[in-house]
Amino acid sequence: MQDRSNFIAMFVLAAGIVALGGSIVTGEVFNHERPEKMGYPIAGVVEEGAADAAVAEKPIAFYLASADAAKGADVFKKCAACHNADKGGANALGPNLYGVLGEAIGKGANGFAFSDALSGKGGNWDWDQLGAWLHSPKTFAPGTKMTFAGLSNPEDRANVIAFLNSKSDAPKPLPAAPKEAAAPAAGTPAGDAKAAAEATSAGAQKATNTPVLTEQQAAIGGSKNVGGEGAAKLTGPKGVATK
Repeated sequence: MQDRSNFIAMFVLAAGIVALGGSIVTGEVFNHERPEKMGYPIAGVVEEGAADAAVAEKPIAFYLASADAAKGADVFKKCAACHNADKGGANALGPNLYGVLGEAIGKGANGFAFSDALSGKGGNWDWDQLGAWLHSPKTFAPGTKMTFAGLSNPEDRANVIAFLNSKSDAPKPLPAAPKEAAAPAAGTPAGDAKAAAEATSAGAQKATNTPVLTEQQAAIGGSKNVGGEGAAKLTGPKGVATK
């Protein structure tokens, strides 16, 4: 009897060891870290608010038309740890930025060692190039040594550009605000699409505001087929509708 009890105990212990080992192996094989962002991206679906932000921002010239160099000097303080914009100023962790507007991208600044990502970009620093660079250096020149994340506020970017423009022997006049694009004309594909969207929106609004007829009201009006469980019933002489 004792041998049988020992056998059962050993069997239970062995089964427990096997189950524990299987659990550990399964956890190692199928273990996945929690994703940084929950959910699955769906093609063609824009995150809420992202589309509005993209549409809201205008070309940098729009903001430059009312840019303030003095405000830009305040924003530039964020850059002062690595840059200066003084005439004849020495390069620091970043290049001296005096007269940067109009310079070749990644070529000026008295021999500053620019990254290949920036020196190979080509072109000159103009309003648009500076605007894109200040918005996101890593997007503008992937692989750049610039660690600054960028300025998300377009007005801040415009003010900094106005400040840098003032730090020059020959500051350039700030560009005028671009004209707003005219609404698409009727008869064109864009105009027809706009009209169709407005008609759909108006139809949806009208459907939302249309009252639901009771069975009795529908019968009086000739629409006797409007009824069923979803239709309201009349319970009083005044035609009070109930469900």
